[in-house]
Amino acid sequence: MQIEITLSNSLQDYLEGILNLAENHEKVRITDLAEYLGITKPSATSAAKILVKMGLLHHDKYGPLELTGTGLEVASEVRRRHNLLKEFLVSVLGVPVKTAEAEACLMEHSISPDTFIKLVNFLETHNATP
Repeated sequence: MQIEITLSNSLQDYLEGILNLAENHEKVRITDLAEYLGITKPSATSAAKILVKMGLLHHDKYGPLELTGTGLEVASEVRRRHNLLKEFLVSVLGVPVKTAEAEACLMEHSISPDTFIKLVNFLETHNATP
């Protein structure tokens, strides 16, 4: 299922970061997110407030960050795009992992859904699907 929500690149990164942190932490706090993304706590707090207003995140003051169902879907899609692009860059093009990680992060925000589908189809056709 594809959710049509327009988010800035940075808000997509916040959602993906929360998802990644939630898999390794019982509770994700603003401090965890700020550290993970290399940003200040006030920046993380501001973004969390926006995501709460958009219905993508639950967060009570001083409480943990919890993705809503829709937030989880959006974060999962952002991460899926990131991982597929990274794997393509590494496995198909031979880009070093560190470079591929950074470039996949840039590409995941700008690739259109149609181009992404074509990339997935290409990888499936050539047995290179991650």
